[in-house]
Amino acid sequence: MNRIVERFAKLRQHGRKGLVVYIGAGDPHLQATEELTVAFDTAGADVVELGVPFSDPLADGIVNQLAAQRGLESGTTPPKLLETVRRIRTRSQVPIVLYVYFNILHRHGFQKFIQDCAAAGVDGLLVLDLPPEESENYEAMMAAAGLCNIYLMAPTTPEARMEIIAKRARGFIYYVSREGVTGMQSKVADTIAEMTGKIRAHTDLPIAVGFGISNPEQAKTVAQFGDAIVVGSAIVSRIAELGKKPELVSSVAGFVESLAKGVKGN
Repeated sequence: MNRIVERFAKLRQHGRKGLVVYIGAGDPHLQATEELTVAFDTAGADVVELGVPFSDPLADGIVNQLAAQRGLESGTTPPKLLETVRRIRTRSQVPIVLYVYFNILHRHGFQKFIQDCAAAGVDGLLVLDLPPEESENYEAMMAAAGLCNIYLMAPTTPEARMEIIAKRARGFIYYVSREGVTGMQSKVADTIAEMTGKIRAHTDLPIAVGFGISNPEQAKTVAQFGDAIVVGSAIVSRIAELGKKPELVSSVAGFVESLAKGVKGN
């Protein structure tokens, strides 16, 4: 069974909420990406999203844009990242999603990229700028490779389109709780309960709520409405502050552990 599907099934079985964490791959270097991912598993993360560095990250705010730039500067490429995933797989079975832009798949070769991801131990792809309406061949290739094609929904998504996306998504629905780009916010959106209720009318897939969740208190609040919460910029900003300092992994993993406690209540 796909690791994402298996993890959410276990969470549901035990009545627990999940934590999805995002970092920019190769920030500050790929060895740190490996160590952080393994540490996040121990700290209580249920899914790790690795942002594939890209020169024009349209869905990202400044924190994650700078992480992508640092990833590019450290020499991170898709093949090098997949080799890092292979190394992670010798140490951890935490579900891994690549957060990626379509141009990278196109440049690498669509089917080859998917097959290489599956061979390395990736569990799903979130292609930010590939809408479901243009994804039929992609979905078939992903299914053949045993990977989850994860799609976004937003506060502006009409219900008719929610139904289309829900039918075609696999693994989980990523609900973007705010309009705009990624980034930390001082308070959570006040429409999360309403929107997650609408999404649930169309699917039994888990709903992971992201964009703007910055601390354990917000994580606990949002976890009331979603099946999982997604935290990215708040983690990435800590990586930016610590850089290559020796305490990078332990410090950032400690923050992830505090988020996990907020979500899971332990």
